[in-house]
Amino acid sequence: MFQQSSQHVASYYAHSCADRLLQRPALEGGQDTEVLIIGAGFSGLHTALRLALAGKRVTLLEASRVAWAASGRNGGQAILGWSCDMPPLEAALGYERARRLWDSMRWAGQELRELPGRHGFDCDYRPGHLWTAVMPRRVSILTEWQHEASHKWGHDALQFIPREQLPQWVASERYQAGLFDPEGGHLNPLKLALGLAAAIERAGGHIYEQSKALNYREEGGRYVVSTERGQIRADVLVLACNAYLDKLDPQRASCVLPVGTYQVATAPLAPAQAEALLPGNVCVTDNQFVLDYFRRTPDHRLLFGGGCTYLGGMPKDIGAATRPFLERVFPQLKGVELEYTWGGHIDLTLKRTPDIGRSGDLYWLQGYSGHGVLPTLAAARAVSAAILGDDDELALYQGLRNDSFPGGKYFAAPLEAIGKAWYRLRDSI
Repeated sequence: MFQQSSQHVASYYAHSCADRLLQRPALEGGQDTEVLIIGAGFSGLHTALRLALAGKRVTLLEASRVAWAASGRNGGQAILGWSCDMPPLEAALGYERARRLWDSMRWAGQELRELPGRHGFDCDYRPGHLWTAVMPRRVSILTEWQHEASHKWGHDALQFIPREQLPQWVASERYQAGLFDPEGGHLNPLKLALGLAAAIERAGGHIYEQSKALNYREEGGRYVVSTERGQIRADVLVLACNAYLDKLDPQRASCVLPVGTYQVATAPLAPAQAEALLPGNVCVTDNQFVLDYFRRTPDHRLLFGGGCTYLGGMPKDIGAATRPFLERVFPQLKGVELEYTWGGHIDLTLKRTPDIGRSGDLYWLQGYSGHGVLPTLAAARAVSAAILGDDDELALYQGLRNDSFPGGKYFAAPLEAIGKAWYRLRDSI
């Protein structure tokens, strides 16, 4: 499995949070807790905070550092919805139950806007998401979603942006049209995670870093989890490891495929140049199968990503791999210095539907498939509510079937890579 580290990768986010990267202790000896959460990414942090505020004794174990993996490295795009979009959810759950999941996503968007102020931290949140079409034949995808969102899911705030108006939003000739969502936004994900961690500790929760969970077992009606230097007993166990679950729970790990993804941050641009690229300061994605995504930072950089690798590794030179796509969108940035380049791993499910569930007092949250900033919050609400006695919302997620990847441990990734190559070819035709 992927090597974990005691330090955050050298990303723009780690640079921007250098004064906040506190070193937390490792678990030593034996302890007891009510709820033990393994994994201090968004899923684990949101779940822990909600439970700690409800009065539960909560402990988080993190193999590396808080938000060391995808939660501290992602594109920072808080976009409504799931990677699979709504049709698979409606097919599995029916309209009424799928509508409840959609409403929980809109709640998550609102909650994320309010949560930092409520707990006294800043995460550079900026409102607005622009979804674009590169190909003329895909403009209809935007208009169809606008109509469906309004008439079927009750989301009537989407605004269609025709090609002639796009220069007011993004300084690129690449796009045919856009769809603006004021309920989406973008943020610094590592600042969000660190703010959540501090709020958990103020609420009485405990976080241990450098404490990889080696195994767990049921004993005497409780869960016992061992690390290299300690052991902890809990009434409730929550697995929030995502792409790093691996041997801790092979059965559930077989339902997700770790996929590499990467992005870059330019050196600071002149303020006027940065503002001209994205006049409305929204985050942008496109509707290609292998999409580009980008946004501005408060210090006038452009963050740009979209590349992915299905065989687990990363390009030897992420900057060289990403530059052609950045300059394809913004030729005016040809030769721009790329000051930070980094990558990480996301966890795909076979149908791109989230894998959130429980078995007795064991819970798990995974399978966000590269679209997790808001879905992790919505899922954490469902799981924390179930732990507190109301499993009505969690039952919605449990209605989604997530099977193991065909091909098993050795062939799942190559099969997915072949599929991705076909869709990339289709995008280029």
